[in-house]
Amino acid sequence: MFSLAEGCGCVSFRGGRRTRSQGDDSSSCRSSEIEQEVPQRSGKRLLNGEYTMKALVPFLKFWRRDDVSMTKAERTMKAAILIQQWYRRYLARMEVRRRYTWTIFQNIEYAGEHDQVKLYNFFNALLSHMMDTNGRPSSERTSRTASVLEQVFSEESDEGGGVDETAPPKPSRGPDVEFPLQRKDIDLLIEAFRKKKHRLHPKHVAQILKEATQVLKRLPNINVATTSISSQITVCGDLHGKLDDLLVIFHKNGLPSPENPYIFNGDFVDRGKKGLEVFLLLLACMLAFPGGVFLNRGNHEDLIMNSRYGFIKEVHMKYRHNAERLLKLIECVYRWLPLGTIINNRVFVVHGGISDTTDLDMIRSLERDKYVSLLRPPVIEGSTAAESIDKVEWKQVFDILWSDPQCIGGCVANALRGAGTYFGPDVTASFLQKNKLSFIIRSHECKPGGYEIMHGGNVITIFSASNYYELGSNKGAYLKLCGNSLERQFVQYTAAVSRTRRLTFRQRVGLVESSAMRELHNQIMMARRSLEATFRSLDSEQSGFISISDWCQAMEETTHLGLPWRMLKDKLVRTDPETRKVRYMDTFELNTNRNGRKSDTLTVVETLYKNQRSLEAIFKILDKDNSGYITLEEFSEACQLIGKYMPNPMTQEQLVDICRLMDINKDGLVDLNEFLESFRLAEKSLHEQERMYEDMQAT
Repeated sequence: MFSLAEGCGCVSFRGGRRTRSQGDDSSSCRSSEIEQEVPQRSGKRLLNGEYTMKALVPFLKFWRRDDVSMTKAERTMKAAILIQQWYRRYLARMEVRRRYTWTIFQNIEYAGEHDQVKLYNFFNALLSHMMDTNGRPSSERTSRTASVLEQVFSEESDEGGGVDETAPPKPSRGPDVEFPLQRKDIDLLIEAFRKKKHRLHPKHVAQILKEATQVLKRLPNINVATTSISSQITVCGDLHGKLDDLLVIFHKNGLPSPENPYIFNGDFVDRGKKGLEVFLLLLACMLAFPGGVFLNRGNHEDLIMNSRYGFIKEVHMKYRHNAERLLKLIECVYRWLPLGTIINNRVFVVHGGISDTTDLDMIRSLERDKYVSLLRPPVIEGSTAAESIDKVEWKQVFDILWSDPQCIGGCVANALRGAGTYFGPDVTASFLQKNKLSFIIRSHECKPGGYEIMHGGNVITIFSASNYYELGSNKGAYLKLCGNSLERQFVQYTAAVSRTRRLTFRQRVGLVESSAMRELHNQIMMARRSLEATFRSLDSEQSGFISISDWCQAMEETTHLGLPWRMLKDKLVRTDPETRKVRYMDTFELNTNRNGRKSDTLTVVETLYKNQRSLEAIFKILDKDNSGYITLEEFSEACQLIGKYMPNPMTQEQLVDICRLMDINKDGLVDLNEFLESFRLAEKSLHEQERMYEDMQAT
């Protein structure tokens, strides 16, 4: 029963006038605090005229029907119930919007990772399986496969010199840290990073990376942590360059120490703007507080992933003259990061997860430093790739860094990410029983609340980067395990609180939704040519309209994003009310905000063109007879060999067209300059098309 205080804001309509109904002081209230608050807020908005007549229809029907027969208290209670029902429907709609927005962000993120894996496969096939003129694998090309792949994804010309480790550091206004690092040096770094003061001298950066590598080399593949001294341990998930989140954790939970140890579970860099600061601060804490910091490797501790998601670009921007040397040192750190940590012989902390073939004994015994990148398995000189790669061992590492849990049983390939597995509760239970463990803590997935518990409490996901997709999109969290019983305490937080507090729930959902639609629009525009062709093939009458089912099927088959297209239909296209068909060209006319967040990934063309040396190497591989020109036959043979890795196999006519486009001087051959220029013009054309489209939208 509701008992509404005077001024509750309920509404009565009499004689066409809007008046407040006074509460009955004698009636009792057994509803929750939220239920009381809902009618008060909604009633006030009704009085202020904030709701439309459509929202008032239930109230108007109610008063016409029952105004005479019901008492004042009954009318008040009925009005409160109606307001509650409306508000709950409103919250349900907001939740639907939040969920499909989340799905858009997550599926686009996973599709990007899937594309990165396919991109590796493309170049690996190109560099590893090219045949020489005699039909045998070229030993020269095979031997330089690894080095060329490194160039494709990590090299960039730099006009400055490297780090001179023998020379004293030049005068710098940055933090003056001393080695070996101590608590005061950590305070200096935090202060400098927090206030965005002058950058740390590159010599100090290099020394932190070198000393960290030496410490990591002495650690086992699966690290061992205990609460016997500290009585507690804190586990943090993905940070992805979010320095604010790391500083919030240290502020709330204290700096690391043997009495306050931390486990940071991978993915320290990429996406965020402060990846280098986060990475250096974690390594510095590990050096300054021995036994206080445990670092696990994530799937983004990989220069090939860094080339796509921004960390390499960040290093080049911040240390332009020393970037290449620093990146080599960073790569050494990546190679020696432990693959997981076990707490008290009971809890397995790993970045991704497990599979039905995960073998901890095999993981403990493998040589982790040879996995410079998981997307580039090690190749032994003098042997073919197929002979040198231990695929069973490689899969062990891949699975624990890339896998995700699923609600249903079994273990299947992770089709969304293109790597790792989906593992079910039965796989988890079998793994825990086999290794005499209690539960698994993993990261790798963004969660709205910063954490998630699955598989009956046996799998815990921790994600520590708040506002990951957009401001207000998610909270960050960390997990404290206390005492010998390892009691779980989850702590949630949000960085940039002052900005998020000013937003209402509806504003937060709207902000995240608009950002998600911009990201989706980018994906749609990338596939525009294929989508248009599919739409027109389905439109036999050339009317500009196709059925909703055909539109949804075409969107999924072309983009492979796995999104609820029927639910998104009203956001992307208009529907004819009579025929219930969609105007498919509306798909490309999404009204996006020009001031939206800029994509943090590079296109394939941009990535290649910024690595001119790599393009030159690829040109030499395509030029089988070393004539300095690429013929149609050479280009066609290469594309046929790698055709299985391409989303849309090319016909002979398409190959001829590509070669003709590359042949700028129309002499029937493609030289190196024409090859490089083709990539530049392609990228320029893409940008011009985007600008023209934005201008058309504006007018």
